[in-house]
Order: sequence, then structure tokens, then C-alpha cells
Amino acid sequence: MADETTTPVTAETEQPAVNTGGKLTMSVKVYAPFKVYFEGEAYSISAVNAIGPFDILPRHHNFLCMLVPCTIKVKGLDGEKLIKAHRALMHVKADSVVVFMDV
Repeated sequence: MADETTTPVTAETEQPAVNTGGKLTMSVKVYAPFKVYFEGEAYSISAVNAIGPFDILPRHHNFLCMLVPCTIKVKGLDGEKLIKAHRALMHVKADSVVVFMDV
């Protein structure tokens, strides 16, 4: 039987999900060239792409997509924030979500 080994998570490779009061969070930043709509820790982010609505939770696989006109819902530590998006690019990597608005 083969011995399975895992590569340790380092600051250079991945940023682990943060445990906030028993719930995992991830770093989220939603911004346009001249405005930051949201920046901080969040429990989830929901949006819509050409396939349909979807949710991103902590520890999600790496993901990249274009969003269609929708309302982005960020569930942060201070409650829920709704952000109208006309066109946006979402990038998810290592418990970090970045949404570039107005692209």
C-alpha cells in the first residue's frame, strides 16, 4: 500500500481559512477601480454566472468566472452586505475571494 503524504501549508502557498467563533471565514474583497465595496472576513459570498447562481464558502477549490448582472451577497462578520454588479470577474484562491467590478 502506498504511503500518502501531504504538502504542508505555508504562507507562500496558501492562506488557511480563519476560524471565527466556531465558523470558518475567508478573506473577501469586492472593488472597482475607484471604490471598495467590501473588504474583510466573510462566511460566504453568493453571485450568479452564465451557468446560474452559486455560493463560495471557506476552503472552496480555486475558481475563476465572469459574473452576469446580479446582486452579490457577502455574509460577513457584521452581517449581510448586498452589492449590485453589472459585470465582474471573480477569483477564488486559497480562502481568498477577489471580485473585480466594472470589467
